[in-house]
Amino acid sequence: MTNFTRRRFLAENAMGVGTVALAWLLRQDAALAVPPVVAKNQVHHDLLPRSPQFAPRAEAMISLFQHGGPSHMDLTDPKPELSKFDGTDYTGDIQYSFVNSASKKLLGSPWKFQKHGECGTELSELLPHTAEIVDDICLIRSMQTGANGHEVSIRYFHNGIPAALGRPTLGAWLVYALGCESRDLPAYMVLTDPGGHPVDSTHNWTNGFMPSMFQGTVLRPTEPRILNLDAPSHLRGTLQEQNLRLLGRLNERYLDEHPGEADLEARIASYELAARMQTAARDVLDLSQETEATHKMYGLDDDATRDYGTRCLIARRLVERGVRFVQLFLGGQPWDNHSSIKSSLPGICKRTDKPVAALVKDLKQRGMLETTLVHWGGEIGRLPVTQDQGEPDKAGRDHNGQGFSMWLAGGGVRGGMTYGATDEVGHRAVENVMTPNDYQATLLHLFGLNHADLVFQHNGQTQTLTASRPAQIVGDILKHAPESVA
Repeated sequence: MTNFTRRRFLAENAMGVGTVALAWLLRQDAALAVPPVVAKNQVHHDLLPRSPQFAPRAEAMISLFQHGGPSHMDLTDPKPELSKFDGTDYTGDIQYSFVNSASKKLLGSPWKFQKHGECGTELSELLPHTAEIVDDICLIRSMQTGANGHEVSIRYFHNGIPAALGRPTLGAWLVYALGCESRDLPAYMVLTDPGGHPVDSTHNWTNGFMPSMFQGTVLRPTEPRILNLDAPSHLRGTLQEQNLRLLGRLNERYLDEHPGEADLEARIASYELAARMQTAARDVLDLSQETEATHKMYGLDDDATRDYGTRCLIARRLVERGVRFVQLFLGGQPWDNHSSIKSSLPGICKRTDKPVAALVKDLKQRGMLETTLVHWGGEIGRLPVTQDQGEPDKAGRDHNGQGFSMWLAGGGVRGGMTYGATDEVGHRAVENVMTPNDYQATLLHLFGLNHADLVFQHNGQTQTLTASRPAQIVGDILKHAPESVA
């Protein structure tokens, strides 16, 4: 067996490990299999669960990212003055993304707003199901990136610096800091859309300069969501068990030959995930275990909501089983309503509104909302003026990074409240302005982490998630004020 190496064995014997498990394991292997000389100068990296710096309120997070820029003045931020002066010229300064189709004509929302819940928060008629959970959400109406572009703002939200590539995303930072609660599933899971990847593709869940074990693991958007989950017929049963025992002996021999390689035991243990995931992944994706009432609540009985509802339900089942961070994405950027907003905006609301509300309701009724943070929002909003002005039904709205909305629920966030405000027509955030760095600092605080102390050494430099600009913990939206604000 002198010429039969561990690497050759793994290459020739997949042992039925699903592609998700195999990718996750190989990323760990790549991160840990560093030359001994280099390893001496590196911090030990693994996915073992770690204690936060102080008592956390949140233990897991589900991010429902809405690529394209939901129109806040049509959904979450009513502007009577905008409707009052509909069709008149806006007198302020505007930064357009598409100058050739730009206009200064104000466009009032064609949809009605109404107060909901005990809190009385006003929402558009396009969000009837979100209206049912309004007492559980904190609606932030003063987000600001300062840039109108999609990618620049997406990266600001995900990795802390506008437009920057090669940096870890929020999920990677959380897993790096806190490890994984599940022994059977990856810590950071990404649920993509049947229509394809979102704008900026895999940069939305990259590990950046961190070891690749901290990258998001993607579940396929359609069945089979995990390829090759079962062992090939000729490798099942006793033969698979023999293969695993042989791999164990090869690992032990390699460990004896490299006693100074401290991370080897963790690498060996990681391969044990393969067999466990064969059972765990099958279980988490088996939605037949859920009741008919749950299926209907998520909209699985409706063609319009089935796909997004299925992924919202899978997200709940992943968190329920110890996954730390889950992201749901839509293909492309369906909220990018440059034209025909009267027809396009109701369509994407119909697709997502019911499943999103069902997720919050379901977490709450299971006692999970207290420790699970749910995020809904996009990277930008829309302008108060019309784009493609001409026939009313063809009017749309251009990008707006100066003021827009998002919401949070659970995980220590105060429900039934609004925070911040935009100006009278919804163009700029003017009260309690909140940047993506403030958002990140606040989320890390909810997980028991000080954003300034969560660091990673890269190329001789100390890196943090919130390195771009001064960041503050937004204590006003928390159930319990932070002991200290960095």
